Amino acid sequence: MTHRRPDPLPDRQGLKVQARPSGEDPVRLIDTTMLYAPRSGGVRRYLSSKHAWLAACRPDVRHTLVVPGARDFYDGQGRVSIYAAPLPFGAGYRWPVVKQAWMERLIRQQPDIIEAGDPYTPGLAALRAGDALGVPVVGFCHTDLGKLAALHIGDWAERPVQKRWAAIYRQFDQAVAPSRFIAGRLIEAGVHDAIGLPLGVDTSIFHPDRADREGLRRRLGLAANERLLVFAGRPAREKRLDVLVAAVERLGDPYRLLFVGAGGGAPVSDRTLCIDYVRDPVELAAILASCDAFVHANDNEPFGLIVLEAMACGLPVVGVSAGGVAESVDEDVGQLAQASEAAAFAEAIEALFARDLGLVGAAARRRAVARHGWDTVFTELCAIYGRLAGRRAFEGLSAKAAH
Repeated sequence: MTHRRPDPLPDRQGLKVQARPSGEDPVRLIDTTMLYAPRSGGVRRYLSSKHAWLAACRPDVRHTLVVPGARDFYDGQGRVSIYAAPLPFGAGYRWPVVKQAWMERLIRQQPDIIEAGDPYTPGLAALRAGDALGVPVVGFCHTDLGKLAALHIGDWAERPVQKRWAAIYRQFDQAVAPSRFIAGRLIEAGVHDAIGLPLGVDTSIFHPDRADREGLRRRLGLAANERLLVFAGRPAREKRLDVLVAAVERLGDPYRLLFVGAGGGAPVSDRTLCIDYVRDPVELAAILASCDAFVHANDNEPFGLIVLEAMACGLPVVGVSAGGVAESVDEDVGQLAQASEAAAFAEAIEALFARDLGLVGAAARRRAVARHGWDTVFTELCAIYGRLAGRRAFEGLSAKAAH
């Protein structure tokens, strides 16, 4: 195993580490990130899906999530929470501050490999824990920090933030991204061996058969002939909710736009409707499947797991021909606007509805099933873990069976 981290500290701050025998079962995998909250979306579903898949398909791998919470707590089902203060206006997200405490909690789990889902305190603590234990650390890059800095602070901030972002991801034993788009951004910034691994979707939960079109319209007070667009996700600025609202305002009747969980961050309009955040994926799938098309205006989306979930529900997607969404969506399964602005997006929506929505939605479902099953994704991810950790359990083989 070759560590790229430039400053390994085997006895960090005097911490004494007792290594476990390398052949001991079960193998221990830790996922740690601050991008995990009661109302979070794609990252949380990725981690929850991985936890369930490992339990079913890699029984010799013990998987633990270490995430921020309202108090220090272990739920008895593989999730450890560490107290962290809530972020103001942060939709339930919490910001861990003390790397030392986080690192010690990771070390206490005695992992064989760690995956860090952010470059913040948990990610930096994971690097330190990996050094102290002599185990590999994977950095899964769910966020393009340079683009976020440009959006929220100004274009001047993109380059210095991207430089720091890349410097952290170069320290991981392997950087992984949820799309070729983000992997390319990492490679451009100097993380030359970054791997693009598109995420998956549970196609049994997210399924067209959950649709109740008439029931949803009754619930929302809509007529049967109204065309219902939907977006589900966080009300974050980068989601470009203003573009979606402006596009549907330009279109007018019979178009309406439903926000699931994101309405508080969108401009007020009499053409929009809002439903609170939906935690239950089955309920979310039923809402998505009952709409006519999914819309997503973020042109710097790292991947967009919700887009796959909509496709699996049989919805065509209108997106932008940039970012991670453009890797999943083309004219076979939806329509791409040339820019994230109202006129272009409205034009793309009209072009989609001029086609046979049933045929396009069926093609979207087929693509989600064929390309994005979680089994394919997690088998490939386990191959990365096995290569780094040298443990056959990630291939589905116990140490005894290997001999």
